[in-house]
Amino acid sequence: MGRLIEEKALEQHNYSLEEKVSEFMNNNFVESDACFKEEEEEEADDGYGSDGNESIDPFSRTLYWESQEALLQEIQERYVLIGSKLRQEICRIIEKAREETDFCKCIKKPSIDGCTNCLRKRVIALLCNRGLNATLCVSKWNHTKKHPAGTHEYIEVIASTQGRKKQIPFVIELEFRDQFEMAKACEEYRKLVEQLPEFYVGKADYLNAIVGVMCDAAKRSMEEKKLHMGPWRKRSFMQMKWSNSIHESPPSNKFSSLSSSQVDQF
Repeated sequence: MGRLIEEKALEQHNYSLEEKVSEFMNNNFVESDACFKEEEEEEADDGYGSDGNESIDPFSRTLYWESQEALLQEIQERYVLIGSKLRQEICRIIEKAREETDFCKCIKKPSIDGCTNCLRKRVIALLCNRGLNATLCVSKWNHTKKHPAGTHEYIEVIASTQGRKKQIPFVIELEFRDQFEMAKACEEYRKLVEQLPEFYVGKADYLNAIVGVMCDAAKRSMEEKKLHMGPWRKRSFMQMKWSNSIHESPPSNKFSSLSSSQVDQF
């Protein structure tokens, strides 16, 4: 009987995985009503389980973390196929900027290794010199009862393809993996974080899908550790970092649109 129950659970697990891939890839979760409704339910539950004493079934736990890993891998496999040539070029430019030793221009206390703010500006300058339409984006949001106020900076590159009038924005986040680090996370969550790219270069929908998976995993990790999950860890807060942004002026006013030969498989 136990064997039969496990087989049925596995069938349901595999089916739900396919459903989740479609859900995360076909929906925009940024500040959606469903997302806030879900988080209101979490707040009513204090963010980490109904009474803090419920035991976690080992089999269900294993299925959950295996499904999250498979889901993350599937999303990232699709992500790397889109705009791979452009991503390779941008990553090469980022590495070039990181190899420089004098890009930090902080007035008060320049960093020997370079700070992220100065690195971000240096990357934008190199991208513009390469002929790419790169700008600094600043997301800002006010304090509400659901989340604290905050700001976040990232880079956006506008790409265009032959035969398409619509330009395609590429998000560049230089501290992508660091956004999901948690000191008291469970081992399975840490392994998911290790699979993330150090910096993200790609379309916003893939970024939002990855954020959704990781925030769901962070919530599960906090539940298992019986710890409260801060509002800054929730999906609606995380996704505000790359939305509702203001574009600041780039270093140069002259750009040449990225040629169709550099952007592939859109």
